[in-house]
Amino acid sequence: MPLHPVRLRRRVASLIPLAFAAACLTGTDPGTPSNPATETYAASLGVNISQMQKISDALYIQDLIVGTGTTAAAGRSVSATYTGWLVDGTQFDSNVGKTPISFVLGQQQVIQGWELGLLGMRAGGKRRLVIGSDLAYGSAGYLDIRPNTTLVYDIQLLSVQ
Repeated sequence: MPLHPVRLRRRVASLIPLAFAAACLTGTDPGTPSNPATETYAASLGVNISQMQKISDALYIQDLIVGTGTTAAAGRSVSATYTGWLVDGTQFDSNVGKTPISFVLGQQQVIQGWELGLLGMRAGGKRRLVIGSDLAYGSAGYLDIRPNTTLVYDIQLLSVQ
């Protein structure tokens, strides 16, 4: 299984408060893949799935800011900052104000929802991804993310090389 967007996620996971762990243990049915189109999103997330571009049943994207730089494509190295939330509005990860994540698109270094969701994005842009479990952590989950959980990310693409 590909790593979470932050390669050092295991180190960061030890810093997650127990309250977050308890929040992750409620809600999603562990036997059924999540469906972003049928989720109820916290108002604080600003997600309106009907206004987003559907890439697949498990991936919706919305450009919040269209960048003007180089376009992200498979085989290119990208650098980004991001914040990730559960659909109830609980933030589970962020590198904003910290070291950006860098990886090569198409090499399965991040979850499939990121691999597909960043394609075509231009450097300098900001994009919201709503990722169903089939393109995130599936029925296994990951660390404190329950199995079959939909994730919401806001990603700022800093550079494409």
